[in-house]
Amino acid sequence: MRRRLLLAGLALGLAGCGFRLRGQQAMALRTVYLAVPPNSPVGAEIARNLRASGDVTLVNERKQAQGIVELLGETRDRQVLAVNAQGRAREFTLILATRFRVVAPDGTELLAPTTLSARRDISINDADILAREQEEGLLYRDMQSDIVRQMINRIAAIRPDAA
Repeated sequence: MRRRLLLAGLALGLAGCGFRLRGQQAMALRTVYLAVPPNSPVGAEIARNLRASGDVTLVNERKQAQGIVELLGETRDRQVLAVNAQGRAREFTLILATRFRVVAPDGTELLAPTTLSARRDISINDADILAREQEEGLLYRDMQSDIVRQMINRIAAIRPDAA
């Protein structure tokens, strides 16, 4: 009985404070053309996220779109953080940077060229080379998902009427 009362009180407290799940993001651009390389993993994930939003239709021609998302570049980098006594790298920082912009079909910039980057630290063990490569791949995919989420947020903030 106490548990039920506690859960009910907690639920009422959360409802009373205005807490709610974010839900889907409303997009002002209804039609989007993706100008991305054909085998780009970032481009594929952007397309997947835009389709999942439900508000956006991906079109095959630039002229049909309200906004054109251009992927200007993507770089992956690795910096050494620490070395062991033998001078071999023990820790790295993985960096993924993506540069993009959004333009209207007439060439008007809706979103200026923007660079988004993500960093992750990774420790390595010389005995587990295959595990390190797999972990590195997972970290890059995680960073890519973070960057795509940020891109979608920036695209959702575009108001074509104001441009």
